[in-house]
Amino acid sequence: MERNLTHIALFAALIAVLGLVPKIDLGIGVPITAQSLGIMLCGTVLGAKRGALAVLLFLALVAMGVPLLSGGRGGIGLFASPSVGFLVGFPVAAFVTGWVMERLRGDVALAAFNASAIGGIIVLYAFGIPGIAFMAGKPLAEAAVGSLAFLPGDLVKAVLAALVTQMVARARPGSLLSRAQDAAGNVEAS
Repeated sequence: MERNLTHIALFAALIAVLGLVPKIDLGIGVPITAQSLGIMLCGTVLGAKRGALAVLLFLALVAMGVPLLSGGRGGIGLFASPSVGFLVGFPVAAFVTGWVMERLRGDVALAAFNASAIGGIIVLYAFGIPGIAFMAGKPLAEAAVGSLAFLPGDLVKAVLAALVTQMVARARPGSLLSRAQDAAGNVEAS
């Protein structure tokens, strides 16, 4: 239990540290940030449950006003901005990324890339695009087209998540909690 709490806190801190990378504003109310890489890594390294809990801890701190989002943003008001869909989608994206990672076998890097693409891009966009449309008063199609600007960077982040996850697996296999096995060799649910 104590180990789980430590990992959850460390990955919440990782997402916050990735917020130090300067944001890029696109004019649609949602900036490009490095923090979605942290969301992907929460899933690929910690697994579904722990990854989602790390993101929920991070979001709780943001909601309390701690300026942890890229650009030093924080506060409950962000949940009434065009970013709301992405913020709400963060824990779901981490959970799905981890769930996929827990189930894919074979090459760790390929599994992590696929899990990151499914959870950290497809699922996250499924929340983020409607959030932009609703909060910015734009048609869904227009919000979707505007969100295409995020795709190249998010694909790079999925590759980075795959490489980092593979490095963790090689350096400390027991630290890759998304692939942890019990004594019988079964993958433990996170």
